[in-house]
Amino acid sequence: MLIDTHCHLDAAEFDADRDQVAVRARATGVEAIVVPGVERVGFDNLLATCARYPGCVPALGIHPMYVDSAQPEDLTALREMIVMHHPVAIGEIGLDFFVPDYDRERQEFYFSEQLKIAREFDLPVLLHIRRAQDTVLKFLRLAKVKGGIAHAFNGSRQQAEEFIKLGFKLGFGGAMTYDRATKLRELAATLPLDSIVLETDAPDIPPAFIGKARNSPEYLPRIAETLAELRGMSVAEVVEATTANAKAILKGLA
Repeated sequence: MLIDTHCHLDAAEFDADRDQVAVRARATGVEAIVVPGVERVGFDNLLATCARYPGCVPALGIHPMYVDSAQPEDLTALREMIVMHHPVAIGEIGLDFFVPDYDRERQEFYFSEQLKIAREFDLPVLLHIRRAQDTVLKFLRLAKVKGGIAHAFNGSRQQAEEFIKLGFKLGFGGAMTYDRATKLRELAATLPLDSIVLETDAPDIPPAFIGKARNSPEYLPRIAETLAELRGMSVAEVVEATTANAKAILKGLA
């Protein structure tokens, strides 16, 4: 059993063939898919997507790249949705200091408020940390949430160790499959195996073996093969370990 800990199956890129994508993913051994939220207006569609496909489970949150359209009442709606629908995590939340003209103050407000919600409901968080690892770590040390997953991890070893100390797993996916990603591949090969979970971030971050095509959860087994090769392990060992890691941090999957 493989778990895709981060896949936007509700995204418009899958509208034409979502049913087939879900069937192919399950046929390749992906038995659970975590679908993170990005904005309040998409929550209903996300929840309907998860209800439609076996093994799909929701996370709910406001993504840092969507905070410009967010309103404080969206946080109230998030709380209400948590009570009604019991997501496995709060996410995708965090900070993104890569996008042009980002509003740091607004990002930090919604991140901080959603960390409070995660603590209130005793839920883990799915973190977006692009170009913002150290600042995210600063917020986490203050918030003391239950842990979670640092999605699409691409930081330093020191940053990785700090996330692990705070109870987080690190998400590895398509970026790890590129030979040129030497630092990331070194981390994937040498970090404690119990700190790693697998993800696709589909439809984004396509792995090297599909070029620039749309990413899909059905490619997760080949991403697992890459991790196995990097660590000198069998694929079965990687699948068993990463599945256990995902279930340990996302209790709703168990």
